[in-house]
Amino acid sequence: MENGSQKTPATTTPPSTPVPKVGVAVFLLNGSKVLLGKRLSPVGHSTFALPGGHLEFGESFEECAAREVKEETGLEIDKTEYLTVTNNVISEKVHTVCIFIRAVPADVNQKPETLEPEKCAGWDWYEWNNLPEPLFGPLEDMVQSGFNPFPVTAS
Repeated sequence: MENGSQKTPATTTPPSTPVPKVGVAVFLLNGSKVLLGKRLSPVGHSTFALPGGHLEFGESFEECAAREVKEETGLEIDKTEYLTVTNNVISEKVHTVCIFIRAVPADVNQKPETLEPEKCAGWDWYEWNNLPEPLFGPLEDMVQSGFNPFPVTAS
């Protein structure tokens, strides 16, 4: 065999070792309101969270944001923009690097639907200065740090 043509065995992580996942969460803004849903999944059950989910292989952050919002709420989004990233170690087995995207509904008159009722009890628009409680941990941390997802307008 010629030098360089040997295949290197693929390295894999043992199944017992948890690995971080990449998530995308969307601050979907409508005027002064943000879209939140009440989680029904085991992680963060009964907390209010942004629409979003895990990044699929080969997908851009913006593509993931649009896909997840459409899958969860039926809404099309527009004006997607990267905001920030957080590193969330939620438990001994849950570690998510979360990309936060800002977007607006493509049609501000369209109402969100609950398309994954096993994961979310329902969606609603909330004023940023009057958010429901409890918030999902990573979102709560951002709110407590003073993070504001709304664009700064020039005066």
